Amino acid sequence: MSRTLLRWIRVVAPALMLAVLVWRLGTGPFIHGIRTIDGGALAAAAGITALATVCSAWRWKTVARGLGIDLPLPIAVAAYYRSLFLNVTLPGGVVGDVHRGVSHGRDVRDIGRALRAVGWERFAGQVVQAVLTVVILLALPSPVRSSMPLVALGVAVALCCSVLIIKARSDGPSAWARLRRAAGRDIRDGLLARRAWLGIALASALIITCHTTTFLLAARTAGTTAPLSQLLPIAVLAMLAMVLPSVAGWGPREGVTAWAFGRSEERRVGKEC
Repeated sequence: MSRTLLRWIRVVAPALMLAVLVWRLGTGPFIHGIRTIDGGALAAAAGITALATVCSAWRWKTVARGLGIDLPLPIAVAAYYRSLFLNVTLPGGVVGDVHRGVSHGRDVRDIGRALRAVGWERFAGQVVQAVLTVVILLALPSPVRSSMPLVALGVAVALCCSVLIIKARSDGPSAWARLRRAAGRDIRDGLLARRAWLGIALASALIITCHTTTFLLAARTAGTTAPLSQLLPIAVLAMLAMVLPSVAGWGPREGVTAWAFGRSEERRVGKEC
């Protein structure tokens, strides 16, 4: 598949999801949601987002330090804000991460290592998010709860296989052996080092908590009165959909959120009947 076709798919697919939402729901819910926003909600969301961004920058700094490259926290925070802006305004959702990796690489004269630091930092966050998502969806009722035992088993198997691959001997001059040695070295030094792994895990958990809180704040601001036990699974499902390509931050997340809200409401009405 050519790069041009992939680029078009990344733009068209999220745009199509957004178009379906507007077609099915109309513009009323979007306009009503904007009208309900007030200064207090915006201030709270800005503060929560700032905390999440600082934690993300600190996680990036920790991984970069483990890989042997310096990254001052103020520079990391500024670069992370810039990357978030690029991620939500440009198609794909990863352009900002590539930009901060390349920019940092030019500053330290090692673009390859800087890009690896960004990649492993995002990877660590996704792993923690996946584990927390599985735990929450196993514990609370949601539209996907019946599938969660199988998903949890799949996540556990994937983590075990990853550990075995990292620990396996990779002698030899082949490209695969070199790649596995490099990946294992990066994970040991950047993610699993004695002073790194706990901080990375805590920072990732705090980041996820901040994003979840922002989602719950937005839901309450929009007038949702559903209990926290119903909103929390929807929030983690929406955040999971954020890893998919989007157009200016719109697309899969909104589609998954609308679907999850609809299914949850159907379950509630069914129980009442």
